[in-house]
Amino acid sequence: MAEKKFTEKQQQQFEVQDAFEERVIEIARVSKVVKGGRRFRFRVTVVVGDKNGTIGMGVGKANAVPDAMRKASERARKDLRMVNLSNTTIPHESLGKVAGAKVFLKPASVGTGVIAAGGVRAVLEVAGVRDILTKSMGSANVLNVVMATFGALDGLRSPAVEAARRGKRAEELTPFWERRKQHA
Repeated sequence: MAEKKFTEKQQQQFEVQDAFEERVIEIARVSKVVKGGRRFRFRVTVVVGDKNGTIGMGVGKANAVPDAMRKASERARKDLRMVNLSNTTIPHESLGKVAGAKVFLKPASVGTGVIAAGGVRAVLEVAGVRDILTKSMGSANVLNVVMATFGALDGLRSPAVEAARRGKRAEELTPFWERRKQHA
């Protein structure tokens, strides 16, 4: 059997796909009412990330779960965005709102872990956040909670940019446990 050769572009695509961790957030059976009854399909929500601040979310619908997962994964890889991280946590508090769901993210000191559940935990873990406190309020709809988490992460600013905007030094905007280490 002949050995299959990949072009350079195809090889790069495989390498890029391998760099991301993929998490299935939700598999839901959805229906559409038609003249003869109901048509059932599957909706899959997937989050991908490189555990270094790059994340993406995708939703796929199909008649079978594997097809929906493939579509969701492809859409998540097309919708990649960068998140500002501060070592193992986030630089400041953030609140994300989507429809009735609200997600509050608060930085935590090293060793705290990810205090979150469900979709919020999956998003934060693939983003590379290891120490954070979260609170999900309002709606418990998984899709809206995940989108609110993305909104909160998109609202994060890097300490250097925020310090320049305020006219301060970047060291003044670091969390108190980081400042305490510097003075000790």
